[in-house]
Amino acid sequence: MIYLVEDDGNIRELVTYTFHTQGLEAEGFERPSEFWEAISQKLPDLILLDIMLPEEDGLSILKKLRNTSATQRIPVMMLTAKGSEYDTVLGLDSGADDYVAKPFRMMELLSRVRALLRRTRETDSVQEYRIGELYVCPQKHQITVSGRPVVLTLKEFELLCLLLEHEGMVFTRAQLLDQIWGYAFDGESRTVDVHIRTLRQKLGKSGALIETVRGIGYKIGG
Repeated sequence: MIYLVEDDGNIRELVTYTFHTQGLEAEGFERPSEFWEAISQKLPDLILLDIMLPEEDGLSILKKLRNTSATQRIPVMMLTAKGSEYDTVLGLDSGADDYVAKPFRMMELLSRVRALLRRTRETDSVQEYRIGELYVCPQKHQITVSGRPVVLTLKEFELLCLLLEHEGMVFTRAQLLDQIWGYAFDGESRTVDVHIRTLRQKLGKSGALIETVRGIGYKIGG
């Protein structure tokens, strides 16, 4: 099930209709209050979230989702105004998994949604990892350092899992954006660096496992 929070009725009806014709269950909500009522009854597989909404904006909704254990791992795609790089970066840094700028083409949106669902399922199938004092179990979303639990955002968690899955491999920033966010960011962005920095801080002494390869990118081990 895909939930769409969008106050524009034409967009909401077009997206849900297209998803239904392509075999994807979808339900649209005009107001955040309707969305919160629905999510209290049934958790979706993915959320499409407009930024400009009545009652409360999409970024506020995103923060609540990421700060609640039951919803913190649900993939969220933001719908942003075309050319609004500030909202895009803010959304990604707040834990969004992807974004699509309005006006968008339906087939592009459908492709991005399917890719995001696929990446989420692949992340869930990864096994556990141990390096030094660091332990990560993707299935349980469990991270510990020296036996002590570490709380990460979804993007920090996915970054860590990707680096662990390909231990010793150096990823460029562009590759990390493509692998984790599913697209090449259009323009200058420090999103990857911000996430790596906060990830290192949260991992404490195990943060040193994430190495910076000067002029290229990042890696773990090898």
